[in-house]
Amino acid sequence: MPAQDEIYQKHAKKYDLLVMREDYQENILAALRTIYPLQNAEVVEFGAGTGRMTGIVAPYVKSILATDISEHMLAVADEKLTPHYPHLRLAVADNRQMPIKTACADITIAGWSFGHATVWYQDRWREEISLAVTEMKRVLRPGGVAVILETLGTGRETPNPPTDILADYYNWMENEQRFSHTWIRTDYQFESPAEADFLVRFFFGNDFADTVMKDKRVILPECTGIWWLTV
Repeated sequence: MPAQDEIYQKHAKKYDLLVMREDYQENILAALRTIYPLQNAEVVEFGAGTGRMTGIVAPYVKSILATDISEHMLAVADEKLTPHYPHLRLAVADNRQMPIKTACADITIAGWSFGHATVWYQDRWREEISLAVTEMKRVLRPGGVAVILETLGTGRETPNPPTDILADYYNWMENEQRFSHTWIRTDYQFESPAEADFLVRFFFGNDFADTVMKDKRVILPECTGIWWLTV
């Protein structure tokens, strides 16, 4: 299993194949629509990666600017999405310092992005994520909504933060940043047991795969938390 930062810099297509198997029941779209109507919305996405979330919302919104710090990841998003969505723009950018004017969006979205700071900056993750959350708020118009999605457990049927530091992060969002919160299932559906085993080992590692994929399954349960704040 490559390190996560190596995956984002060198293995974007394999990563994209994994995440495109996620949320086969399309619960993310349904949840987003209950938080804010997507029709005619202008969206800025933080940490878009290969465009998993981008592709979910792009068919319904007026415009979307999808950003990521990895040009390698965005190249995959560009290849698969730009030809189909003329209202989509892609840009290399850091979540903590977005090159975007103030009050230009109705929705800001960060899917499975900010939580990396709890690994990369374990001693100062609050400060690093605060910078990104401040940017989410800055680019929103009054009445706009910031939406953050993070893991509540892959291989689990009920929600639970996978690590203590993620639990601290989620509590910080709810209690200090005043985000509302819900959770949904975002189960993976793979094309075959062989594909499931290969992709799960690639991203989650052999120990995890040996535990959760031993029954040759094609459905891998997952819980995802959704946090949102209206400005």
